[in-house]
Amino acid sequence: MKFTAAREALLKPLQAVIGVVERRQTMPILSNILLIARDGQLSVTATDLEVELVAQADVDTESGGEITVSGRKLLDICRALPEGTDINISVSGEKLAVKGGRSRFNLATLPATEFPVVDDIKAGQSINVSQATLGRLIEKTHFSMAQQDVRYYLNGMLLETGGGYLRAVATDGHRLALCQAELDGKLDEQQVIVPRKGVLELQRLMTGDGDLNIELGANHIRIQLDGIRFTSKLIDGRFPEYERVIPKESSNELKADRGSFRGALQRTAILSNEKYRGIRLVIRDSGVVLQAHNPEQEEAEEELEVEYSGEDIEIGFNVNYLLDALGAVEGEDVTLSVQDSNSSCLIRQPGNDDATFVVMPMRL
Repeated sequence: MKFTAAREALLKPLQAVIGVVERRQTMPILSNILLIARDGQLSVTATDLEVELVAQADVDTESGGEITVSGRKLLDICRALPEGTDINISVSGEKLAVKGGRSRFNLATLPATEFPVVDDIKAGQSINVSQATLGRLIEKTHFSMAQQDVRYYLNGMLLETGGGYLRAVATDGHRLALCQAELDGKLDEQQVIVPRKGVLELQRLMTGDGDLNIELGANHIRIQLDGIRFTSKLIDGRFPEYERVIPKESSNELKADRGSFRGALQRTAILSNEKYRGIRLVIRDSGVVLQAHNPEQEEAEEELEVEYSGEDIEIGFNVNYLLDALGAVEGEDVTLSVQDSNSSCLIRQPGNDDATFVVMPMRL
């Protein structure tokens, strides 16, 4: 294998795939990336056995071939070389030689045959959607995914198709975020759970321009975007029946300026318990009072003018969960709907049902 490429042309695919290369590996091959050079094209593949990324680059191929080499070392070398450098890469025996300007590097390799790749995912359906649409679905819901929960099916995001909708749902058992987009054409009914790492990697890759193609298989999801192929294993499990968790609209509805409400929460939260982050809302016709206290006997209180119709309610929440939901709501205003002090709170942008956020109360 022997090829030449401009530094910038080589840097782009290396930076695109490096996110899935773990620094500590039980299998040495997983800290390597797979390089395949053929007919003026270089394919760069990285995997952690859960998520696989493949990126392409145009190169000047003298002779084709395939090999695996340390992903981080090759990336660091390319970054360190001056801009505009032409990089010459060749394989000799068990070493990969990298030449750029007056610099020479010899890297250890492992055979390409040992590298685990996902070829055919046996896709059941294929969906074309804009990057902006999928990016919005992920942005509005990803913060509600669980982290290392024993209920493994919560450590990811549900993507659901059906009718003319693509829907993303995430929950950690204490809060839930749902966002949906209407698509052209009828979609098959299907539910898949994309693992947390795959979701975050996908979010990193999306630039927001152009369209992408989503293929849903029984065990994998594959997405093609901007010359990068993203493949992720799916979590094998049954996602909770999330629609049962979403409370019905209540007559106890509070409407507030979103920016003012966030600011008041952030200020009051300064003196909340650092571990539990609890904050009390005292909601009545005259407005809402936000209260927090901590084990050092310190207290914070702030009054906020809101529109409210309903019964007087005192209810406690984890302030971080409220702030995350308010951060994801679009527009200047926000509505909070709650049945009583023991019920979940429904948070939405007025007049917009595309995005819904639910936060469970906490006892204070």
